[in-house]
Formats: sequence, C-alpha cells, structure tokens
Amino acid sequence: MEDEHMDEHSELDRMRHSASHVMAQAVMDLIPGAKLAIGPAIEDGFYYDFDLPRPLTPEDLEQIEARMREAIRADYPFVRRVVSRSEAEAMFADQPYKLEIIRELPEDAVISTYTHDGFTDLCAGPHVASTGQINPDGVKLLSVAGAYWRGDEKRPMLQRIYGTAWPTKEELDAYLAKLAEIERRDHRKLGKQLDLYSFHEIGGAGLAYWHPKGARIRSIIEQFWREEHFRRGYEILYTPHIGRVDLWKISGHWDFYRDNMYSPMDIEGQEYLLKPMNCPFAVLIYKTQTRSYRDLPLRWGELGTVYRYERSGVLHGMLRVRGFTQDDAHIFCRPDQLEDEIVGVINLAQFMLKTFGYDEYVVELSVRDPQNKAKYVGSDENWILAEQALLRALERERLGFTRMEGEAKFYGPAIDIKMKDALGRAWQGPTIQVDFNFPERFDLTYVGEDGQPHRPVMVHRTVLGSMERFVAGLVEQYAGAFPVWLAPVQAVLIPIADRHVAYAHSVAQRLKDAGYRVQVDDSSERMNNKIRKAQLEKVPYMLIIGDREMEAGAVAIRKRTGEDLKAKPVDEFMAMIAEDVRSKAIW
Repeated sequence: MEDEHMDEHSELDRMRHSASHVMAQAVMDLIPGAKLAIGPAIEDGFYYDFDLPRPLTPEDLEQIEARMREAIRADYPFVRRVVSRSEAEAMFADQPYKLEIIRELPEDAVISTYTHDGFTDLCAGPHVASTGQINPDGVKLLSVAGAYWRGDEKRPMLQRIYGTAWPTKEELDAYLAKLAEIERRDHRKLGKQLDLYSFHEIGGAGLAYWHPKGARIRSIIEQFWREEHFRRGYEILYTPHIGRVDLWKISGHWDFYRDNMYSPMDIEGQEYLLKPMNCPFAVLIYKTQTRSYRDLPLRWGELGTVYRYERSGVLHGMLRVRGFTQDDAHIFCRPDQLEDEIVGVINLAQFMLKTFGYDEYVVELSVRDPQNKAKYVGSDENWILAEQALLRALERERLGFTRMEGEAKFYGPAIDIKMKDALGRAWQGPTIQVDFNFPERFDLTYVGEDGQPHRPVMVHRTVLGSMERFVAGLVEQYAGAFPVWLAPVQAVLIPIADRHVAYAHSVAQRLKDAGYRVQVDDSSERMNNKIRKAQLEKVPYMLIIGDREMEAGAVAIRKRTGEDLKAKPVDEFMAMIAEDVRSKAIW
C-alpha cells in the first residue's frame, strides 16, 4: 500500500526510521523474549527501546549491527498495512508495550503496521521502499542507555539502543568525528576534570553543587550581567524562594503549570510552594505603590532561583536540573512603549551573546495552538496584540524567524533565541514574552496622563536563561578553555626551584592586588609536570620563573595554546592581561 504520509518526512528521517525497524528485527532474532517499545527517528539518528531479559553488552551491539547489514543487503521491501484495533491487539498479544499504545489510540485512529522479512511492527510510518535503500556502510550503533517507559520512573526501565544512519560512509565518518569532539567537550566530564561543579544523590537528583572555581565563573558572569543591566536602566530585585498557594492560583500556575511544581508544604496551616518562576513576586512589588505613566517603563532584573519538577529520566548534568538560577527580568510598560522595550531586549540579547562568543543564532516566534486555547489564559484580543508586538519588533530588527505554533507559555507568546555553539548545536538562550494576562489577573494599574487608571503590559524575559545551563554551554563551547576574563584562574606562576618561590609569591601578590586571579604552584613537582598540570586545568597563562627572570624582575610567559612569549617585565604582562580582560578576547 502506498504511504500517504511519505511527503511529510525527509528522506533521511525515513531512512533512519526504517533502520530502527531493521535493528528491532535483529534484536528479536538474537535475544529471545525481547519486548518492543518504541523506535523513532531522531536528530542525527534513531533509537529503539527494548525490555530485555538481560543487560546488553558491546558484543551484542556488534552482533546486532552485523545482522542489520545482512537484512539491508537482502533488500527486503517495507509493506504497509492498515489493520483494525482487534486485529492489531491479536498481532501484538505478546507485546505489552505495543498493546498499551494500541489501547490508548483514539477510536477513529488509523492503525497501521509495517512488515519486512517477516518482521512486523506497529507503526504510523513513513519508511523507505525497501531495506536496500539504507546504506549498510552508513549505519552504526552507538550506545545503550537506560530509559523509563514513557519517561516515568514509576514504569519499567528499558534498554535504549541509539544508532545513526547516513547516506554515505563519508558522512557517517564525519558524524562520528563530531561525536568524538562532543564527548571531548562534554560539560559533565570537563566539570569534574576542572573541579567546577558536582551532583550528589544523597543531596537529591538534579541539584547542582558549585565548587569554588565554578562559583567564580558564575560570579563573574553575574557581575557582568548586573553592570550591563544597570547601564541599560534596570534595577535589581531579590524575592523569596517560596510563596503561598493562593499566589500561584491567582497567577494561573496552579491550574496550568502544576505538573512542573513540587508538592505543597504545610507551614502553620498555610500551604506554600517552591517557586517555579519569579514573575508573581515582581508583580507583588509593583503593587506596593501607585504607579504613574511617568514611572514607566519599570525594568526589574532578578537572578532568581526556581524549582521545577523534572522526571529523573530526563535529568542531564547541568543542562536539565530541578533547581536553577534564572536571569529573569520583568518590564512593566505602557502599551505605546511595548515595541521599543522588546527591541531593547533584543539588542541586549544580541550584545550578550556576542560577548560570550555566540555569533550565530536562530530565532523562533512561539505562539499558542489555535486548536487548543484551553491551555492558555487570557482573551483572544490580548493574545493577538502580544503576537503583533513581537512580530513588529522582529521586523524592525530585520530578524528572520520560524513561527512555532503551540510552543507559547500559558500566559503569553514569546521570541525564543537559540544560539549555535562551536559544533553547530543550538542551545536555548534568550526568551522574550509579552503578557497582557498577569496585569489583569493581579489587577495592575498605573495612573495615566488623563488621571484615570490604565492597565500596564508586562514583558517577561531572560537573556542567558538558566545559569546552570548557560555555564554548561560555555564549558562545551570553549572546551573548558575559558577566555581570560572568565577563567577562574587566569595565570599560574611556576617557580623552577625553591630559591624562586619567594619571588613567585611576590609577583602573585602584585597581580592579586591588581584584581587578577592567580596561583603559585610551589609543589615539589618538576617544571614540565607543573606546566602539564596547568594545561590540563586550561589556565590561560603560565608564568615560569628562574634565575634570569628573578634577576630581571620578569616572568617567562607561556600561553595554554603552546605559544611561547618569552620573558617580559611583570608590568608588560600586567598590561597584556589587562587588555585580554578589557576586550573580553576569546582565544
């Protein structure tokens, strides 16, 4: 039967989806008793989840891959067939995960199967015409990971096999090289190597512990953030970490965001919640006094720590955590100021991204799903006004964007900017949301020029997003080699012999007094070992001190890149590092 969905998917996606079926067949052949869950195509590859009687080994992957190549070379056709619900249940009677899927399908759902070489899977498709359209030299199984059924830790833990498929061997090799580079830059690995942060099961999953060096990096970023916000007319807030349930009911979080919130805690007969967002607290501060049209816009920033429930199965290092600090700001403005305020945030976001070395980014306009308005608060009129304001701001800045239906938060549409890193991966970055609804729900007003109360507009925005995620992204962007202005240790002084230690400490003190972050390695290790240690720690400068340097009041400068700058007076080095910090140079 011809597949009517074929044009909706790229040829590469179809090939990868088909490869997941070929892999499932191989697993069923090689491991009796295997139970099938799901096996979609994903970005850069595919996976399939299995319930297996034993853990998979590297040798299993080799055998599965070999069996896949046999099926690919045999060029079996993929045959689609539409079946009734009862027929599907009979076909998959011994496959409990498939039965669960079948029984949850809507009554009017079209149920289809795909068969190749006698292997049949429940699947909506689409697929390539035959297994021979998968290049056997472009397929590779990559890894095995645990995955809870449907992401729910209360459900069975399955074994997920990840694979990739490419049209040519050359493309596969290039992708595997990229994976190796991603592994080299992994923020979890580098965070441990560079002593930046850690996680502790006894303290709770998804909660980050910042070590001194990681905290130093975060502190530098936050200070830069504050200074830039003050320069652009913002003031800074601090607000509580918990709030009464009543507050979250007014804001709408209780009705629309409860699944992402932690259970209430009872305090003296009142129910309190850990805050998942900072916005209601800024609103309460706004309401503490009468506001005039002359006071607006009010731009209030906050590095606020929030707590959101994430299933343990989706936690991922610093990228997906349960408690994180967000660089929030909330702008209260008149409707006639809205467009300029959005443009101002876009300009700030562009400046911040460029400073940290993110020169490429993609822009999305996240709007509500017009078919499911029950998920959102507020009137149609307000949603249309908010979307139009965001759209006009994007057009003014001549920013191309993709419209993302159904991606808006429950209280308003947004501009989402995703920055691309050194490997071309997109990271969630700045977000700008226009909100006409909070001002109504909390009855916010300002006194207009006519002396009458008017409703302000609220803009929610982040520029860096989660500090945890942003720092993790920087670790991977720089492969741990932070620019001088961000490096937790900017220079290590390495005395060659004991007689050079006192001079090394005196130079270090001069540098510290000037505000630089330096250390002296006065251990008994040989000089080459000290240099190697500093390079592993990705310290930008190594300052080597021997007899000649001590006599000349100098330091021999070596950069972590391997460049030897020879001996220079200490003052000259201080001018050099000062320029690195001032310019925020990236090297």
